[in-house]
Amino acid sequence: MKLTGLSASLGRWLDGSGPASDVVLSTRVRLARNLAGVPFTHRAREEQLAMVYSSVLSAVRKTPALTQSLALEMRELTPLDRQFLVERHLISHDLADNGKLRGLLVLPDESISAMVNEEDHLRLQALASGFQLRTAWESVNAIDDELAQDLDYAFSDELGYLTACPTNVGTGMRASVLIHLPSLVLTKQIGRVLQGITQVGLAVRGFYGEGSQIMGNFFQISNQTTLGQNERETIDSLERVTKQIIDSEQRARDELLKDARVQIEDKIWRAYGTLRHSRVISSQEVVNLSSAVRFGVALRIEGLASVQTLNELLVRSQPAHLQITVGRELEQRERNILRAEYIRRLLGEGGSVPVVSN
Repeated sequence: MKLTGLSASLGRWLDGSGPASDVVLSTRVRLARNLAGVPFTHRAREEQLAMVYSSVLSAVRKTPALTQSLALEMRELTPLDRQFLVERHLISHDLADNGKLRGLLVLPDESISAMVNEEDHLRLQALASGFQLRTAWESVNAIDDELAQDLDYAFSDELGYLTACPTNVGTGMRASVLIHLPSLVLTKQIGRVLQGITQVGLAVRGFYGEGSQIMGNFFQISNQTTLGQNERETIDSLERVTKQIIDSEQRARDELLKDARVQIEDKIWRAYGTLRHSRVISSQEVVNLSSAVRFGVALRIEGLASVQTLNELLVRSQPAHLQITVGRELEQRERNILRAEYIRRLLGEGGSVPVVSN
C-alpha cells in the first residue's frame, strides 16, 4: 500500500519540538503557483492536467531536497486513503474529492509537500512544529526557487504570481499558525481577540483550514493579503500578531489560575482520566478532551502526557487513520471502540489492552 510509510510514522511537524509548541501546534507556509500558458485547473483539459503533473514531477525529481519525495496520484488511492491525507493536513478536501488527474508529492517526514492540480497547478507547502514562521518560509522559498529553474511560472511584472483565485494573486503565499487558546475561550476574551485579528487583515479558520469548523479551542490564523505586500512583510506581520496572541493567552492563563486553580485542575484531570479509561469514544470527544489535557501541559502540571503524545493522539485517533491501521473499513461504533483501545494503549492504562486484528 502506498501510504504504508506515512501511516507507520508521524510527521516531524507533530513531534512537539518547536518553539511555543504547548500553545502553537504547527506552522504552515504555502505557495500557490501556476504554469504559464496553461489554463487554470478548473478550465484545463485532461491532457493539459497530465502535462502539468508530468512537468511538476520532473522538476521535483531534479530538486535535491525533494528526491526522496513520495508521489501519489489521487485517482489511484481509495477514498479512505485520501481522507487519511486530509487528516494529516497534507491535502485539501477539494483535492481529495475531485476526480480529475491530481496528485501529492510529499517528503517522508512531511516537512515539505506539494499538491498538484488543486485550485492552482502547484501548491507547495512547508509544515513545521510549533511557532516557526521564518523557518517554514525559508524552507519553502528555497525549494520554490529551485523548482522555478525548470517550471515556467505564470507571473506578471505588475501583479506578481497569477493564481486561480484573485485573493491569492501577488505573492501567492498563505502563512498560518494552528494555535491553541483555551484560556481566552474560558475567560470569554476570545471574541475580542478574534475581532482584533480580522481588523488587522488576518483570517481565522478551523482545525483543517478554510471551510472547517473550530474544534478543541484550536484556531488557524493566516494572512489574507497577498497583493501589495512582500513575503517578508507578511511573515513579520503574522509573527508579530501571533506573539501578541500568545501573550494574551498566557495572561488569561494566569488569571484563571489565580481565580479558579482547583476547578481548572479538576477539569484537566477529569479529561485525562476519561481519555485513559474510556471504552467507547468519538473523535470529537478526543479533540475536546485532549484540548483540556494540553491546557494542563501548558500549565506545567506533572504526570500528564507530553505535547508529542497529545499530537499523536489527536491525529492517529481520526477515522481514516484508525481504519488504515486495521486494514479495513469500520462502522462508527467499531471506530469508537477501537479509538478508545488505541488511546488506552498510548496513555498506558494499567492492565492488558486487547489488540485489534485484521
